[in-house]
Amino acid sequence: QVQLVESGGGLVQPGGSLSLSCAASGSIFSIFSMGWYRQVPGKQRELVAAITSGDSTNYADSVKGRFSIARDNAKNTVYLQMNSLKPEDTAVYYCNADLKRSILSGRDNYWGQGTQVTVSS
Repeated sequence: QVQLVESGGGLVQPGGSLSLSCAASGSIFSIFSMGWYRQVPGKQRELVAAITSGDSTNYADSVKGRFSIARDNAKNTVYLQMNSLKPEDTAVYYCNADLKRSILSGRDNYWGQGTQVTVSS
């Protein structure tokens, strides 16, 4: 069993900052990439940022220059620092991990439970 536990999020004023973290635990052999997605009601879940085990990063155009993703491989944890937040960043943010549970298993995607980020004055 694999669990992704998110923390952080909440309410912040426009221009403010928030940090999210997500720790993966359980039966994990290797994590290839971890990332953050977000979703608002009525829209598809979209990639915000992702990072590989080799620290290659990928960001949505809408967050480039404002958000920063980092990863602690020893702790199986991914972080998202969100600066200069805008009302349009309001969404439920989900952690994602692409991993193998054992040397013999295939790669699977796992999701956290989601954390609400609200940017409003």
